[in-house]
Amino acid sequence: MRSQTFLQVVSGVAISVGAISLAAATNLPTTDKDMVLIPKGEFTMGSNEHSDEPKHQVVLDSYWIDKYETSNARYREFMKSTSHPAPAYWDDPRLSKPNQPVVGVSWTDANAFCKWEGKRLPTEAEWERAAKGPDGDRHYPWGHSLDPKKANYGQNVGRTMPVDSYSEGVSGYGIYNMAGNVFEWVDDWYDPTYYKQSLALNPKGAEQGYNFAHQGPVKVLRGGSWLAPETSLHTSHRFWNQPDNNSYGVGLGFRCAKSAQIITDEAMQEGRDAFIRALVAMGAEKHAEALTAIEKALTADPANQEYVATRELIKKSMKTK
Repeated sequence: MRSQTFLQVVSGVAISVGAISLAAATNLPTTDKDMVLIPKGEFTMGSNEHSDEPKHQVVLDSYWIDKYETSNARYREFMKSTSHPAPAYWDDPRLSKPNQPVVGVSWTDANAFCKWEGKRLPTEAEWERAAKGPDGDRHYPWGHSLDPKKANYGQNVGRTMPVDSYSEGVSGYGIYNMAGNVFEWVDDWYDPTYYKQSLALNPKGAEQGYNFAHQGPVKVLRGGSWLAPETSLHTSHRFWNQPDNNSYGVGLGFRCAKSAQIITDEAMQEGRDAFIRALVAMGAEKHAEALTAIEKALTADPANQEYVATRELIKKSMKTK
């Protein structure tokens, strides 16, 4: 009996690790349900496609990013709550359905919305890592070969598509429409030479934006759009616009991000030690002892979804005993 219970526990923990993004999302506040956790790690930022994106290695701390582009329905709630003015093309019948991505927004609009939701715009590095997936260097979110069935671009549809469209074109992290549909604002200022001096850890972009033709400094846009050609779909492709300018507005949208809690090495070790004690107690069917241990693990590392899943297994075992 004890052996069977312990095997069930180990199996349950393994499943929870494999489904960490889904499990973690269930414990987020209501407005954050459709976010994906990107773990801390290294990836290859940039490509050999253009002179402003030379390849370099970047390490990012863990963070959350929206699974979908911000929809008209979400943006409507923002406008109702804050009296923020409607964006351009708000009533365009091609673009105005609730589940289509909001368009016609400036960087300033997008930044205000994300703050209203308790989030922020992703950095350029965060956006690219989410698009390239765990492999860390995909040419497109889904792989290395262009597939017209996996993205909305080049006016092949003639309008934006719902934010949950093209499920076969998601990135390796399960994030939708990171190629096509709408260009997405990110937080960074754009400078064509920034990659040559970028920090290797959590880069935040240039201190000021490049001023094209004295029209004002520009912010970065990512991901291509329903109007843009296939060359803009590359996960490393960089585009730009002035932050208060919504020109090309039929193709300008965004998604939000937020930082994940950073746990110290000491707290992480305390959590692991308590987690092991919980597993040992579970194997011995000492459920109360196991619950005490896993609660201690969660005190040390409250966002650890492996610990959360284990606590639920313990509570379930206590109820069925």
